[in-house]
Amino acid sequence: MDVQAGDFGLVRIVGDVGRMIRVGQWLLGDGFADFEHAFVYVGGGRIVEAQPGGARETGLADYDGRPVVWSTGKVSVTGEQRAAIVAAAYSYRGVPYSFADYVSLTLARFHVRVPLVRRFVAGTGHMICSQLVDQCYQDAGVHLFADRRRPGDVTPGDLYRLIR
Repeated sequence: MDVQAGDFGLVRIVGDVGRMIRVGQWLLGDGFADFEHAFVYVGGGRIVEAQPGGARETGLADYDGRPVVWSTGKVSVTGEQRAAIVAAAYSYRGVPYSFADYVSLTLARFHVRVPLVRRFVAGTGHMICSQLVDQCYQDAGVHLFADRRRPGDVTPGDLYRLIR
């Protein structure tokens, strides 16, 4: 399998943070999948990922030794869309991370819509890793989910179920 720029990957996060995310995803109905983090591959061994310090470009080598599940061949995108996904990923570097987005995701899973929270999350001024992936694809005109979910209502578990 040849990973291409514009594909997304999922990886396990080790340690306490990974365990907290795994439990949170389980509470949201995602099960105990071992993939708690998502990123966009931008080519040349580089990725763009949302992190608590803000979205950043880094090397895929940071995840050496951990299994990565790729969207390669499982999400249909054109060459033009791939370029747009990569451009979008680069444009989100520095975007802050927001733990409030986890609150919104939890509320959404329980069908509770708080307008103030929805407005906060609807802006792309902050995002978690899975939201960054989904937003990059949306910016390129690719809608990963056909279930009419609101933008931003996506977890790493949702992305995993999409491509498994």
